[in-house]
Amino acid sequence: MLDWARAWRQTGAMIADSKTATVSTLDRINLRLPAETFEAIDAARGARPGNVSRNTWITEAVEEKLARDRAASGQSKGGADHA
Repeated sequence: MLDWARAWRQTGAMIADSKTATVSTLDRINLRLPAETFEAIDAARGARPGNVSRNTWITEAVEEKLARDRAASGQSKGGADHA
């Protein structure tokens, strides 16, 4: 695991810039997942210290996946696939 990811989780923050972002600057989506997926997410959230929302957990998972994909392709965070 990346050191920044560990620190990021421990703070409970979605992303570094999220503390200063306003709701109007964030895009919203509807996410349809099977009940089993939500149960697995909730189990993972429950295993972490503190109170982590589903939104935060899913956001962290997406950011981790994007970081792995960027690392695998040799791209920096500002790559074309990351808007």
